[in-house]
Amino acid sequence: MMLHGCSAEERARSVEAPRAPVNAVTLEKHGHERVDEYYWLRERDNPEVIGYLEAENAYLEQVLGHTAELREELFEELVGRVKKNDESVPYRKDGFWYYTRYEGKSEYPLYCRRKGSLEADEQVMLDVNRLAEGHEFCAVRGVKVSSDGSIVGFAQDTVGRRKFTLRFRNLDTGELLPDEIADVTANFAWAEDGKTLFYTRQDPKTLRWYQIWRHELGGDPADDVLVFEERDETFSCAVFKTKSKRYVMIASDQTLSSEYRYIDAERPGDTPRVVLPRERDHEYSVDHYGDHFYIRTNRQAKNFRLMKTPVSDTRFERWADVVPHREDVLFENFEIFSDRLVVQERRDALRRLRVISWSGGDEHEIEFDDPTYVTWIDANPEFDTDTLRFGYSSLTTPDSVYDYDMGSRERTLMKRDEVLGGFDPANYASERIWATARDGTRVPISLVYRKGFERNGSAPLLLYGYGSYGASANAWFRGSRLSLLDRGFVYAIAHIRGGQDLGRAWYEDGKLLNKKNTFTDFIDCAEHLVAERYADPQRLFARGGSAGGLLIGAVVNMRPDLWRGAIAAV
Repeated sequence: MMLHGCSAEERARSVEAPRAPVNAVTLEKHGHERVDEYYWLRERDNPEVIGYLEAENAYLEQVLGHTAELREELFEELVGRVKKNDESVPYRKDGFWYYTRYEGKSEYPLYCRRKGSLEADEQVMLDVNRLAEGHEFCAVRGVKVSSDGSIVGFAQDTVGRRKFTLRFRNLDTGELLPDEIADVTANFAWAEDGKTLFYTRQDPKTLRWYQIWRHELGGDPADDVLVFEERDETFSCAVFKTKSKRYVMIASDQTLSSEYRYIDAERPGDTPRVVLPRERDHEYSVDHYGDHFYIRTNRQAKNFRLMKTPVSDTRFERWADVVPHREDVLFENFEIFSDRLVVQERRDALRRLRVISWSGGDEHEIEFDDPTYVTWIDANPEFDTDTLRFGYSSLTTPDSVYDYDMGSRERTLMKRDEVLGGFDPANYASERIWATARDGTRVPISLVYRKGFERNGSAPLLLYGYGSYGASANAWFRGSRLSLLDRGFVYAIAHIRGGQDLGRAWYEDGKLLNKKNTFTDFIDCAEHLVAERYADPQRLFARGGSAGGLLIGAVVNMRPDLWRGAIAAV
């Protein structure tokens, strides 16, 4: 039916959207019943489900048909900024330099190494492009080399359902070993005997990581030994090896509790021993150095602290402070070196890196210039070095990797992601401002725009928020935003409650009975941006990451007058 006098957009929007048929199913759990009218949509192989999804896709194309030219233009812009040939910064471990690289139009990476120096001949350990041949999909994860450097293990998925097959290659001969362990996760760790590894299986129904198994190369996977099973359905488990390579750790975690077990990596047949039994509301993680386990813990420390305990006696009574708890600083992570400790922490909603000498007297914080940014401890597999490798990114600075001399305090830029298409960071500016929420709480906002922007209330603005699971909304660089900024948009991140941007209390103030703060913070940040004339109230858009669709939906329903549009994106 032609609608004369209507624009292409109006004609497209007059098309009736497909409606999913209602087929109510009653579900009962714990004595409670709920009715799901669309339960049938979970049947991914049902022809009716596939037909409905195809109808949705066709409707999308019809409604957005008038934007086809713009979408093609944006697509070309986005892919035109991506460097095709790329290589990671090599890191040194066990006498080799390891890195990944892409070449030409190849879709998948090559995992490579050089022995002794970066001038040595390259050895390609894995060419994922070859592994992908004959498959419509291929993912390789968890690439790990045995400590003697002779075997590389990797997890390959050719379906896309997160069910991997562990495979192994002899790096001396280049041959793939006959050992293949199917239907597992990509999580595994080598023991120190060069032939034993521990790996994780998931529950076939829920994909929860729940079992740790032991395999010996050359053996039949049917004979593998179950080392640990996590029977509590609220916990998941994983395995890793300490930086010292002395212990294989089995971690059991859930939202409110942790429990760690350890096995001597040179005695992989030993029974795992518990560091500290699980307790509700006690979260901890473990690494090892010398005669001690080093433990990040929130026991009697809401914002976490670093403690240590002798390996010979891990009772809590023996735990001693290394980095005490602070009310205004969230202790996030740590890295141990032979002469120094590096601490990753969050203060005033910004990540900090602090270097502490074991001998005392040389503590300092690494300084950064941008008003809002994110930094992180990068790959540092060796103890005996004065060099810290860390990462850095901001709303105007592409992801960067630095080597930092902890003694001289000099930093060397090893790599900065190259953004093609004429990108110049000098053309953009960032800010961090604070909005006042309705209960008086100050909420930080990170902003970026192209220079020349005038704060006069006429600019379109895209506001991002998350505020769940304690995940902080860091100010990363994203090349895809440039297409918005170059068209006059302001991009803003609201660091709303529910994350941990301002510490553990910030998370707790945005969960359970306090969840409403997540939504009202987002609204109050938007209103502040309008009041301060960063945004045209008629062109204020919202975007939520991951589960952010719930946030956007709730916010728009609370204040439909505020939002011109709402974009919920994963």
